[in-house]
Amino acid sequence: MSEASHTTPDRFRAVKAEFRHHLETFYAGLQLAPPYESVEKAIRTLTSMIHGLPIEEQTRILADPVLQWQRFRLAFDESGLAKKHRGIIAGLARNRSALNLPAEYDHFLSLFLA
Repeated sequence: MSEASHTTPDRFRAVKAEFRHHLETFYAGLQLAPPYESVEKAIRTLTSMIHGLPIEEQTRILADPVLQWQRFRLAFDESGLAKKHRGIIAGLARNRSALNLPAEYDHFLSLFLA
């Protein structure tokens, strides 16, 4: 078995945990209760999305934070999270400087401004 086969499941678990952490941080920064069922759906969406790719692509995503954020954003959108609290978050996102969120969360916020 190749080294990628041994490390991919561990890295994938770490990426899923990181995504969950980012979702929790996002909602905490907005001072909103996360829609828990939709958060779980987003994590399942990310899992299906990545597992459906060839192993080489999976390995590349798991090793590249930029590609991970692209998948996080896509899973956030496809799971329906971008529709939850839409009016509230859109209003908060318009005054971005007042939010206590690092810039990478703009990946999620931008979905509410479209």
